Amino acid sequence: MPTIVAKETIVPLLAEEWAAVAEMCSTLQESEFMMQSCLPGWTVKDQLSHIAGIELMLNGVRAPEVDVTHLTHLKNDVARMGEVWVEDMRSLSGAEVLQIFLDVTTERLAALQAMTQEQFDAPSWTPVSADETYGRFMRIRHYDTFMHEHDIRQALGLEDRADPAAIGSALLEIEPSLGYIVGRKAGLPEGSRIRIDLTGEVQRTYLVEVTDRARVVDNLSAAASVEVSMPVMVFFRLTGGRCEPSEVIAEQVLLAGDQELALQLASNLSFTL
Repeated sequence: MPTIVAKETIVPLLAEEWAAVAEMCSTLQESEFMMQSCLPGWTVKDQLSHIAGIELMLNGVRAPEVDVTHLTHLKNDVARMGEVWVEDMRSLSGAEVLQIFLDVTTERLAALQAMTQEQFDAPSWTPVSADETYGRFMRIRHYDTFMHEHDIRQALGLEDRADPAAIGSALLEIEPSLGYIVGRKAGLPEGSRIRIDLTGEVQRTYLVEVTDRARVVDNLSAAASVEVSMPVMVFFRLTGGRCEPSEVIAEQVLLAGDQELALQLASNLSFTL
């Protein structure tokens, strides 16, 4: 069923997200724009190029004709679609890319504010489904930008932005995939009863049970057999494939119940949105 997302909720979140990225990048030197980020082949500037490029596309700008077939880290057509903007802006300075970002997000914000809730509820293609709403697409845009903002923060050695509303919205784009993550990515066996606890700025508890397939449930049929607990921002990095699981599990993830299966789950949370 298509997802209805309130315009009055997601547009301010997008505005705050874009403002946070702009403020963070406004004082960067060119050497900082060129710092390597956690994503393969991407600098801080490339992260910003990606965000700006997708918003340019949504603003009606035709994607540049750039060959990205030589890049081996692109997993699907959605990734290739976003990469052409990054590749096209590689010759620009960080300041030039930042100006493009500022210009397009100003235009996009005005366009979104002028839309009605009915337009947000209208059918739309999204990266996760061709049968969704425009509002869901904008919530995905918030999640994507939130993730790239924190990629930049990590590259620059900055603290995470502890905004509960932004974190809560971004989690909504992971929650529908929890069954897939547990059953397919982590491959937990039938009969497993999983509890995932998130701590920190936003706290969540997710319960998943594996019967004929893995499903998120309101209550487990018995005590959890597999438990993992971690800070919410670590959860984002693990599900987003932003780090090697082994680099954070030992120090930031608590495993309980069947230790082998708990480690198997924590090591395989990454999924592609």
